[in-house]
Amino acid sequence: MKSLKLSSNMEDYLESIYNLEKFNKVARVKDIAQWLQVKMPSVSGALRVLSRKNLIKHERHGYVELTASGRTIAEQVQQKHQDLTDFFTGVLRINPAQAARDACRVEHVVSRTTMNQIKKFMRKSVNQKKTKKRKKNRYGKKSSR
Repeated sequence: MKSLKLSSNMEDYLESIYNLEKFNKVARVKDIAQWLQVKMPSVSGALRVLSRKNLIKHERHGYVELTASGRTIAEQVQQKHQDLTDFFTGVLRINPAQAARDACRVEHVVSRTTMNQIKKFMRKSVNQKKTKKRKKNRYGKKSSR
């Protein structure tokens, strides 16, 4: 798939449609407006842009559906959001609400290289914690014989 350059706002629209489809089974203009805390005419304008780029299907007054390309982009944005939120809460110990807000901003500007390093760091960190826990269980507890 050819890489489309989307604004952070357009990525947010795709991500919100993805989440609404996942949680509500359908996405409507009204739901997207509520999710993003914007006015319905703003949603309609964004949907026209996304539709022209073949990222969504939308009939006037109907449901909004992601196309295969739109779903791929939305899943990538969502994954970045989740990875950043996990990093902010798990490593930096930022409270979950603040971490989610910050991840929503950062997900649009962080480079692929930086994301790969964050994910690599997180995997290493998780593996170290598992190893420590296994060692503690193996050597730190008395057996109950």
